[in-house]
Amino acid sequence: MVFSYKTRNEEIQNVQDEELDLLVIGGGITGAGVAVQAAASGMKTALVEMQDFAEGTSSRSTKLVHGGIRYLKTFDVEVVNDTVKERANVQHIAPHIPKPDPMLLPIYDEAGATFNMFSAKVAMDLYDRLAGVTGKFANYTLNKSEVLEREPQLEKEGLQGGGVYLDFRNNDSRLVIENIKKAHEDGARVLNKVKVVKITHDQQGMVNGADVQDVISGTNFHINAKVVINTSGPWTDEVRDLDKKDDLSDQMRPTKGVHLVVDKEKLNVPQPTYFDTGENDGRMIFVVPREDKTYFGTTDTDYHGDLKHPKVTQEDVDYLLRIVNRRYPDAKISLDDIEASWAGLRPLITTNGGSDYNGGGGSEKLSDESFNKVVNTTKEYLEDSAKRDDVEKAIQEAGSAQDSGEVDPSQISRGSSLEEASDGLVTLSGGKITDYRLMAEGALKKINKKLDNQFDLIDSKEYPVSGGDIDPDNVDEEIEKLAKQAQDKGLNEKDALYLANLYGSNLPTVLTYDEPIKGLSQRDSFSLNYALNEELVLTPVDYFLRRTNFILFIRDELDALEQPVLDKMAEFYQWSDEEKANYQKELAEVVAESDLKELKEDEYRE
Repeated sequence: MVFSYKTRNEEIQNVQDEELDLLVIGGGITGAGVAVQAAASGMKTALVEMQDFAEGTSSRSTKLVHGGIRYLKTFDVEVVNDTVKERANVQHIAPHIPKPDPMLLPIYDEAGATFNMFSAKVAMDLYDRLAGVTGKFANYTLNKSEVLEREPQLEKEGLQGGGVYLDFRNNDSRLVIENIKKAHEDGARVLNKVKVVKITHDQQGMVNGADVQDVISGTNFHINAKVVINTSGPWTDEVRDLDKKDDLSDQMRPTKGVHLVVDKEKLNVPQPTYFDTGENDGRMIFVVPREDKTYFGTTDTDYHGDLKHPKVTQEDVDYLLRIVNRRYPDAKISLDDIEASWAGLRPLITTNGGSDYNGGGGSEKLSDESFNKVVNTTKEYLEDSAKRDDVEKAIQEAGSAQDSGEVDPSQISRGSSLEEASDGLVTLSGGKITDYRLMAEGALKKINKKLDNQFDLIDSKEYPVSGGDIDPDNVDEEIEKLAKQAQDKGLNEKDALYLANLYGSNLPTVLTYDEPIKGLSQRDSFSLNYALNEELVLTPVDYFLRRTNFILFIRDELDALEQPVLDKMAEFYQWSDEEKANYQKELAEVVAESDLKELKEDEYRE
């Protein structure tokens, strides 16, 4: 199904001529999840996003679909239980995107350590039981020499051993676009680069839609909808401010997370690795291999700047390099080794203290006595000599014994919030990528109730996203079959697998776009032609950063691709010379920022 600039212009016209059941404000993973379920259930739905889909937050995560073992630091069993179930659901409906990638958890004997070997094993066993993980992906422990055999670059001093447990790697922006495409396929009016400027009301003072602006043309128009839902992530409070009758207080406290990318020759890890910072600050750091690169992060700092443009600072770089060089002392990574980077905001909710995104700790860390009691009770539960109620009681008692005090950015809950203002504006906020389907499901129940339960809601646990029509229990075999089709078109095995993993069951459609593009390989010609015609790519940055990962993880090829892609897009969209120059400038600025060019130049001048 065509999903391009042409259909965008048609939908801008069409959306002005009809009354919708639902208008979704925000095209990140939360809004995309709501739109796909609403459209599939038969609701007349529109979604507007002021930037590109996933541009604000949902392309800037750690790029994992977590099971949530970090929440077991404070034995938040309910969070882990919900998260591991949702991880399985997401993998079921988008099997070409989240892929199993077991995580190594090195254990160090040092102040502020999250786990020792005993508590790590108990936590992993509980995690597996909650997730239903058995067989080849079940957790196991390693002694010190086994950990170092696997990752010889790791710091040896204080290393006690490690654990290995199941986690999933993710392509966050692709997860968003595949939900968006499915919503569009089911009839939703889906518009990127369309900004809400005002929430509107009927004569009774109830929300009835929004005035919006097409950012590209500057044209303003109205969208009429029976229900409006705000799913704008870090912009939640800003969107509420556009509703002059919204009587709910501000709720967001965004925090910034930063990740850095180096070549795998500089830091070569065989699998994702997760460890304490060693700074006794309650945080943990991921080091993840991807596309012949290795990236690491994340930070967790309060953010008060421009929501559209969080930046990587020298302080962020110094922090992450200090930690990674401590854990991998022979790596000696410097600023010059960083090939790419990204900074993103997390839509954390101010009032939810306790469980955190990046590991918790600080003033609300469990005391040793409370921690040991929870560990021992949990061990008894796993051995069937204690009941779940006993575990919950131990956790509750530990929680009540925690120190009260100000919650730092690493301690705010990733819990979600679903609220309705007195004028009917619905707001769905907070949460995390892993929970997006569940959050949308809860929102749809509320929306359907507001619409007098007119619609039979789909079972979203069984509704594949675009590209997800493959057997989730045999993903590798399905991907190989798809790749064979690409090889039959003349692609080599590596390029064929790349496209199959990127597009899943949409690959046969991708392969119909076989027009060669001057200056591009066959693989990249297929990819760009498809993105232009069926993924609503509007700018080179959209393509290089969110439809593909060239800027982040295939940086080596980027410079040679920039001009051919720019030329093709200029031809496709019939840009003027001025428009083409502006898009080229925008791309150069985004790449330079990812490259940390300014920080590197400052260091050179010093």
